[in-house]
Amino acid sequence: MRMPWRTTESALLRDVALVCLADGIVGVSFGAIAVAGGLPWWVPVVMSLLVFAGGAQFAAVGVVLAGGSPLAAVAAGAVLNTRLFPYGLAVADVTAGHWWVRLLGAHVTTDESVAFALRHDDPVRRRSAFWTCGVTLFTVWNVAVLLGVLAGSMVTNTAAFGLDATFPAVLLALALPTLADRRTRTAAFSGAAAAVALTPFLPAGLPVLAALSGLAVGRPGWLGRPRRPGWLARRPRRAVAAGATVGELQAGGEH
Repeated sequence: MRMPWRTTESALLRDVALVCLADGIVGVSFGAIAVAGGLPWWVPVVMSLLVFAGGAQFAAVGVVLAGGSPLAAVAAGAVLNTRLFPYGLAVADVTAGHWWVRLLGAHVTTDESVAFALRHDDPVRRRSAFWTCGVTLFTVWNVAVLLGVLAGSMVTNTAAFGLDATFPAVLLALALPTLADRRTRTAAFSGAAAAVALTPFLPAGLPVLAALSGLAVGRPGWLGRPRRPGWLARRPRRAVAAGATVGELQAGGEH
């Protein structure tokens, strides 16, 4: 007879393996494109070890390969990584402990590791899911990037394999799930329009930062004048008063 905890652990390992397989393919593409684009081999390797944030790495390298400055590349990656702040708050109980445990936990905090942790309510299983996914994904990602670097050194024309489409595809995959409500879509499309409009006039990397202007468009009250507080509360009383007045007139007409 199979024990329930063994079934849970087997399912966790299976799911983590599938996620690592998908991210490993992306890691190979990242390493190959970075090297084939002209970056030294150690740049994607060191970036993967120290940054370990796929979306931010793609954004930063994409800016550099487009001719942007290192400062613009760092800024683009940092903006994309701001989403990790609430992630850290969500798994604060999992990474609690000595300072080096918190530091390591912050380093392996990703979309995937947090998602696995939040699937469980039991603290022990939350911790097991987070660390299993985080450490395994960190290992697989770095190995995959190294393999991609080796492949990129041998294959100079990555466009022939369609790897040049990896950067926009990954960033689009990160953005699409967030476009669930109208305000977010308005901010995203406004920022994208601003970035495209400014691309011919600004150095590479700066149009990405200019896209942050979409946040101002998406703020509450931009799409329409906010109603005064209490408007909804006053409306029923007015309606009742109006109804009473009509009723009194009708009653007076009947007499």
